[in-house]
Amino acid sequence: MINIYEVTETNHMVQKENLDVRTITMGISLLDCIDPNLDSCIEKIYNKIVSSAKDLVRTGEEISREFGVPIVNKRISVTPIALVGGAACKTVEDFAKIAGVLDKAAREVGVNFIGGYSALVNKGMTPADELLIRSIPLALSKTERVCSSVNLGSTRCGINMDAVKLMGEMIKETAEYTKEDDSLGCAKLVVFCNAPDDNPFMAGAFHGVTEADRIINVGVSGPGVVKTALEKVRGENFEVLCETIKKTAFKVTRVGQLVAQEASRRLGVPFGIVDLSLAPTPAVGDSVADILCEIGLERAGAPGTTAALALLNDQVKKGGVMASSYVGGLSGAFIPVSEDQGMIDAVNDGALTLEKLEAMTCVCSVGLDMIAIPGDTSAATISGIIADEMAIGMVNNKTTAVRVIPVVGKDVGEVVEFGGLLGYAPVMPVNRFSCEAFVNRGGRIPAPIHSFKN
Repeated sequence: MINIYEVTETNHMVQKENLDVRTITMGISLLDCIDPNLDSCIEKIYNKIVSSAKDLVRTGEEISREFGVPIVNKRISVTPIALVGGAACKTVEDFAKIAGVLDKAAREVGVNFIGGYSALVNKGMTPADELLIRSIPLALSKTERVCSSVNLGSTRCGINMDAVKLMGEMIKETAEYTKEDDSLGCAKLVVFCNAPDDNPFMAGAFHGVTEADRIINVGVSGPGVVKTALEKVRGENFEVLCETIKKTAFKVTRVGQLVAQEASRRLGVPFGIVDLSLAPTPAVGDSVADILCEIGLERAGAPGTTAALALLNDQVKKGGVMASSYVGGLSGAFIPVSEDQGMIDAVNDGALTLEKLEAMTCVCSVGLDMIAIPGDTSAATISGIIADEMAIGMVNNKTTAVRVIPVVGKDVGEVVEFGGLLGYAPVMPVNRFSCEAFVNRGGRIPAPIHSFKN
């Protein structure tokens, strides 16, 4: 039973501590839209998305009003478009037309982002996969709400280094295509190792082929709630610290579970998972970096940061899995730079570098996220950064990702404004020594020995 104290406590979390449901994401299978005729394929995609998600935004707003819990975003994820469009698309322009109809459908139903302009190439690329990847710069420059992701590796398959090299080039090209908006297209493009099929967060959401026809996934977030809880146990030992994070994560996840089940019931769509990630925003008091400081660091990036983040991530998961039987997606702590004011401050103070962020990704839920780098960074260097992050995910059997933005015309120390939830970011220095000979070898880095479990 829920008592009056818990109701009051949750209300306080919403009003004072930035507790929110970050997103309700409807996953939609487009496998039944596959058609060798491009016009027919596009028409089927549009009709399936609009008919499936026509009530999504209205339902989310109704639940938010009735329950008093902010639901910040309503989103859609779809089957990876490389699979859906493979039979019909013969050029990059063909794939870009599908991106256009995704954008049109997203605008029609009122969601802020639609994810799934994606390819899964962790072992190899089909001609359709490569065409889609080469179409990403054009697609993201011509759309507003489309997000793109590419899975480049996995613990079971290794790392597709041909695709890693290609994605370095495509990130550079996307930056150039959208240079008038400070290379904003790259903020909607992420590469993965071990990408989950049920992630509700953008830019990496897509609807996996093993999922139901439609599904509701919810992402909750509460960095401010966790920080406030830790303020009350300042100076206590690690046992008290861990228990506090775990109990707080439990409460936050219960809110997400309630919203997810209610959205599922009202929309008549099966409930999938709750992703209990601590996802920060640029708002003051909504920062993962501030939690690390409350744990005892002067700034995120100081010695001890990786240990503190590992502790935080583990306790968030332990609390969350007690609150819901269907925890999924990424679930843990995000460490984006531009979307977290505490991370931005740490970069500006010289406490946080790209190399330290990479070390932190070994123990957090995602990877190098929303990091602005100089516009003259080479494609090979970007591919090297991606390869390092893919290796961390592959060897540790976890999801890792890279979302870097080589901002055309900007250099180290300058600031880039992305706006909204994407925030702003100082341009960070990148190691200037070349890895071009490594990236150009081609082929595949084999799976680690511990992947052979059968």
